[in-house]
Amino acid sequence: MGLLSLGTPLHWTESRNYAEHVRENGVEQLINCFAAAKARENDPFLWGDEVEYMLVSLDKSHKTARLAIDKDYILRDLGEDGSFYELATKNNVLFHPEYGRFMIEATPLRPYHGFDVKDYTYVEENMAKRRQIAVGQLGGSNVVPLTLTSFPRMGVDIFTEPAAQANGEASKSLFLPDEIINRHFRFPTLTANIRRRRDQKVSINIPLFKDEHTNLSVPDPTIPRRDLFPYNDEEAFLGAAKPGHIYMDSMGFGMGASCLQVTMQASDVRQARFLYDSLVNVAPLMLAVTAAAPIFRGHLADQDVRWNVIAGAVDDRTPFERGEPPLKGHKERGNTTDSAVLQRIPKSRYDSVDQYLGDIDASGSEFSYFRKEYNDIESPINSKVFAKLVANGFDETLANHFAHLFIRDPIVIFTESIHQDNLTETDHFENIQSTNWQTLRFKPPKQNAVPGNDDVPGWRVELRPMEISITDWENAAYADVSILLALAVLKYKPNFYLPISYVEANMKTAHRRNAIVEHKFHFRTNIWESGPAKVAQLSLDEIFNGGAAFEGLLSLVRQFIKETWEPAATGKLDAYLKLVSYRASGKIPSTASYIRNFVVSHPDYKKDSIVSEQINYDLIDTIARLSKYEHELVSDFFGPELGKWLIENKY
Repeated sequence: MGLLSLGTPLHWTESRNYAEHVRENGVEQLINCFAAAKARENDPFLWGDEVEYMLVSLDKSHKTARLAIDKDYILRDLGEDGSFYELATKNNVLFHPEYGRFMIEATPLRPYHGFDVKDYTYVEENMAKRRQIAVGQLGGSNVVPLTLTSFPRMGVDIFTEPAAQANGEASKSLFLPDEIINRHFRFPTLTANIRRRRDQKVSINIPLFKDEHTNLSVPDPTIPRRDLFPYNDEEAFLGAAKPGHIYMDSMGFGMGASCLQVTMQASDVRQARFLYDSLVNVAPLMLAVTAAAPIFRGHLADQDVRWNVIAGAVDDRTPFERGEPPLKGHKERGNTTDSAVLQRIPKSRYDSVDQYLGDIDASGSEFSYFRKEYNDIESPINSKVFAKLVANGFDETLANHFAHLFIRDPIVIFTESIHQDNLTETDHFENIQSTNWQTLRFKPPKQNAVPGNDDVPGWRVELRPMEISITDWENAAYADVSILLALAVLKYKPNFYLPISYVEANMKTAHRRNAIVEHKFHFRTNIWESGPAKVAQLSLDEIFNGGAAFEGLLSLVRQFIKETWEPAATGKLDAYLKLVSYRASGKIPSTASYIRNFVVSHPDYKKDSIVSEQINYDLIDTIARLSKYEHELVSDFFGPELGKWLIENKY
């Protein structure tokens, strides 16, 4: 969830006064980090994953499935000062807090080695151990940790255990109680300050799936009037809720979703930049192939993924910055921290990458594949930050990247962290960096990551768009294949550059219902050439598995595996590759398609796009059983070939 400091968080009216202070000192910290690590090289390729779980209470007697918001004590017990911390670390596991009180995040304690084939098979074992430890700490209750991207009935009636009412001051939501928010002060403050900076609640509108009896009336009849807060209760009826859409009004709808992320360490800054740029257009493809979120606020959506829900959930832009008129009763204003620098900001701070970093060649002075015209979308920058970085040795392309991040205000500032030592601390930089939630994150080392200090992480790239999958086997497969593709990119050096406007288009396509088999994506086909991009529209099947225009991403991975390890050691990797291959081709359904089909074929479904409590219970119960690989479900979900392999080889 990013930077998690201890201390006293400031209300937005106070923190806005320190925003420029944070930016100015954050840039100094960034410059010092680069100066310390610019000559660092030959770091090993290490990597790790992050898995997010939802704690769900399954009441078999009453046939209800609800988010458990009273079991967050397990994070305390498994945390650094907790009584079961040693249990976690003995199993090479760390547990971390997330936005929701019903959420936990888990990672390996030690990173995996990219060239150790045993680590790729160990990933799944480690993931299974995390789930096992969490189950153990829940003490035999009816609460289970599920890797579920979005909880179908979040925001509908009673959806938490214990029950809580939507009347909280942090979110002022019509649907979500503040009791779902992590107890750490950062999280409710972040929720409230995003709303305060925006001068209205967040407004998320997701296209509604239209079935035979879907109610398209405006306003949505399921939106309640609570008359608790001035203006806020009325926003939905003043234009915030769009016709034919699922309306959501709180950060929790987005940050309460779960995902799978992987972070990898490159050998040096040049390699990290090339790796980042190579994965820019892979990111929307990985979002599409892991699609697992077709339901929001109890309604079937006309899309399959969570990404734009989170983008809307943390969109703190003012109406001026969004280029929209304010709602009735709200003010017209620009950036509240510096009225002399007003600018339009095209996107939320949680969105797709806006710029390539540029692949500096071995001499450190020229680009190899990158062309400046590839950065062809509007991407406003903080000109003061840009000038400061260029004056301190950053090339213009890299300076643009960070200057774009620094158009944002810090949303949560802790009193105790206002004054820092820029030679040793990085909290001001991380305050900006960690609240720019993009599909990729370029992570510089800290000031003590000088050459030779291998105990401190080096230059890293985080791949962030993937949806979480139901089973540890799937999550291990997607994590492994992502990393193996990254290694293949570093070894064979394909040229994946294309105008970033095409990447933007691919992100929109990735959201579309059944995008895997019904829609096409922009992809560069002349990947072994340094000239202008030849771009074709290809299906995910053609991109991953190959076709006439392109040999396929998975063929690069298979070639890397073949040239790196003996065949006897890579059998499980082949099964992982088949999973991704079969999902990309549509041979087996995506998780989103499986969930959607479950709902529309349920006897309680009224062809009205609504997911009832009975459907929700049956769906979550099925997902819980799938996470345990119950044999009667495995073949239906994974198809006969992979289902048979799973049953015979492990489960």
